[in-house]
Amino acid sequence: MRFHLIGVNHTTAPVEVRERLAIPESRLPEACRRLSQHESVSEGLIVSTCNRVEFIANMKNGAGDLREFLREYYEIDLAPFESHLYEYREDEAIRHIFRVASSLDSMVVGEPQILGQVKEAYATARAVGAVRAQLDQLLTRSFAVAKRVRTETAIGSSSVSIASVAVELAKKIFGSLNGKNVYLVGAGKMSELAAKHLMAHGATSLFVANRTYDRAVGLAHKFNGEAIEFSRLIESCERADIVITSTGSPRFVFKREHGEKLMAMRKNKPMFFIDIAVPRDVDPEMNKVDGLFVYDIDDLQQAVSSHVADRKKEAERAEDIVNGEVEKFHARLQTLDVVPTIVSLQDHLETIRQAEIDRVRGRLGTMTADQELAVESLTRGIVNKIMHTPITTLKTAARDSESTTVIELIRRLFNLHTGEEQRYASASKTVRESIREKNKGPRS
Repeated sequence: MRFHLIGVNHTTAPVEVRERLAIPESRLPEACRRLSQHESVSEGLIVSTCNRVEFIANMKNGAGDLREFLREYYEIDLAPFESHLYEYREDEAIRHIFRVASSLDSMVVGEPQILGQVKEAYATARAVGAVRAQLDQLLTRSFAVAKRVRTETAIGSSSVSIASVAVELAKKIFGSLNGKNVYLVGAGKMSELAAKHLMAHGATSLFVANRTYDRAVGLAHKFNGEAIEFSRLIESCERADIVITSTGSPRFVFKREHGEKLMAMRKNKPMFFIDIAVPRDVDPEMNKVDGLFVYDIDDLQQAVSSHVADRKKEAERAEDIVNGEVEKFHARLQTLDVVPTIVSLQDHLETIRQAEIDRVRGRLGTMTADQELAVESLTRGIVNKIMHTPITTLKTAARDSESTTVIELIRRLFNLHTGEEQRYASASKTVRESIREKNKGPRS
């Protein structure tokens, strides 16, 4: 294994740091391609959400550091970000990915959205050829682990979510949501979920603005709402009591002057902004305008913290599942590492066995079927005895950290190099076909 993971999330970095590193969905395929093509990387995957930006790689020969890629990709000095970065290798990287997919590392423990986001990141990386071998196995297994956690624990049973917390905050501001108007800026899944909760708690009307107007129309239709051209956003926003924004814009969509204009148009009736975008859509300066209440993703995290204790016991059970799965996955990967060497050794010795039989066949003269079987049994028994110790050693080594050393030693002892392994496999196939033809002869 050569897994390496580096990133930031909601616990290590504030939103103003995360938004500097966030990669928008439109740029993710090219970013994954560049990561996988980096000189030290064999495979690569990037997860970029409002709460985390993580780079996961299968490194070539265990060499290199993903910091080098980050410096090149962002064209920045990483020094200001070092205190916010976390880094994991090998089993710890596996454990982290399993925990992320299982929603144990989420702002709201047990929320289901993160699994979908990891699956989307996986699909994007696969589509550009950035994930192929061991990372493919790792991500596929992480989805199975997440399913186990959700099936065998009650970690997702509580209704706590970013969306439900948004509802609670809105109720504190307005007292009641009955008759309130909701405005979605951006057509993302999280904002849609928040709108669904708000509408279920009494909000009556919904407006949707999105840079792609057709998407706004589609989302508005789900709520019997009204789609609005993005160019009319500010002038139409005064109708909204609650604004949920998540656009993916690299710059603020709402600035202080917009907030002052909206308050004048609304005659100082309060407005509630839920900014779940990273980078942020709403300038923090808007909070200084009387009547405006702006909450970003980190503010929602603080509101969520009071609910965490309810899930602590179930989270502990989930952690036990993850730890067991890490051990199983580690053992499986180690076993896979030795399989090619075992197969190559078997093919190599089988090729030698057949070559020696063919070499002395002329001196032995014509043999009966029983004699053929006796020679076959004798030589095969000798080869099996020779193979027993190295194969047993390889299988035992697969379960600990010395597997790479043992594999290399066996390959050198038996002269099993990559090019030769292919020739042995090809020769072995030819020999086996020849044996089958010979065995057909005496029986016909």
